[in-house]
Amino acid sequence: MIIGVPQEVKNNEFRVGLTPGNVSGLCKQGHSVLVQRGAGEQIGLSDESYRIAGATLINSAAEVFKKAEMIVKVKEPQPQECAMLREDQILFTYLHLAPDPIQTQALIQSGASCIAYETVTAFNGALPLLAPMSEVAGRMSIQAAATHLEKTHGGIGVLMAGVPGVSPAKVVILGAGVVGRNALQIAVGMGADVCVFDRDIDRLRQIDLSYGNRVRTFYSDSLLIEQEVSEADVVIGAVLLPGGAAPKLVTRDMIKKMKSGAVVVDVAIDQGGCFETSKPTTHADPTFMVDGVLHYCVANMPGAVARTSTFALTNATFPYVEVLANRGVVNALSIDHHLRNGLSVHKGVLTSKPVAQAQGLDFASAEELLAA
Repeated sequence: MIIGVPQEVKNNEFRVGLTPGNVSGLCKQGHSVLVQRGAGEQIGLSDESYRIAGATLINSAAEVFKKAEMIVKVKEPQPQECAMLREDQILFTYLHLAPDPIQTQALIQSGASCIAYETVTAFNGALPLLAPMSEVAGRMSIQAAATHLEKTHGGIGVLMAGVPGVSPAKVVILGAGVVGRNALQIAVGMGADVCVFDRDIDRLRQIDLSYGNRVRTFYSDSLLIEQEVSEADVVIGAVLLPGGAAPKLVTRDMIKKMKSGAVVVDVAIDQGGCFETSKPTTHADPTFMVDGVLHYCVANMPGAVARTSTFALTNATFPYVEVLANRGVVNALSIDHHLRNGLSVHKGVLTSKPVAQAQGLDFASAEELLAA
């Protein structure tokens, strides 16, 4: 199979879909890999390292899309990339379609088979291709919050850890999944006063066993959330409905009751965000103010630590790339229902029920389409 790796074009996105090591592995199995020049240069993965690994270096994204049978990316395709997709081509990347009807329609019109990293599942119900970036984003969320609490960055002027005689920052984490647990780890490590909300009692028990009285755990309840959020210096939005739009756990009225200069970090922004006041931002312009509360809603947070993120991501995605390249999309998806759960669009038909529900669209099951 001919596999294409274009350079990412989203604002300040420096990750890359395959590393030179991945390229070498694919070439040794008889596949051809086309890599756009400069795709990994910004994170120390030189064109020469890709060439030595066996890749063919291509000058433009248009040529990569034209020649490749499978496109491996990191972030959702931008409009100009959607326009270059074609029927019988495989797209393997993050998609986050639920809050993005424009991208959904563009992928349907392309006729391509589009597989979303974030909805590929594992035997235990986990999301193995979302997990590594959730780990990065969760840890980064506390870094971002600590920075933006500083007065010079628009915050109230609170030190996350406090000092002897002065209280630390109060941090509220909404969601105890991968993002939430990683945010929790860093926040506790920095000495913050932390509480976490979730509806999975077993997760809350695990947190209690691990952290004891260093962390307060709450079952998600709108009144309790409102109370804790109103007193918080930092609120981390870490909720996820796989493939679907994030629930709005913090209303505009709750934001109005927060301290002036408090910080909210909406890690769920890829799926529409869990604060009513959220809107996507970029690393170039990461924050905005609503009712005196600083909002950090960067939609590709791990892109800021792109080298770490690239290796963490490709460690997880590469085995699936191999399967798709070796078996082809129909055989690979027919055999592996976990990979099949990642199929969002196939030959002009939407196959994701959560996306269909979020956008009021019709869909067909992947099983039906692949059988046909």
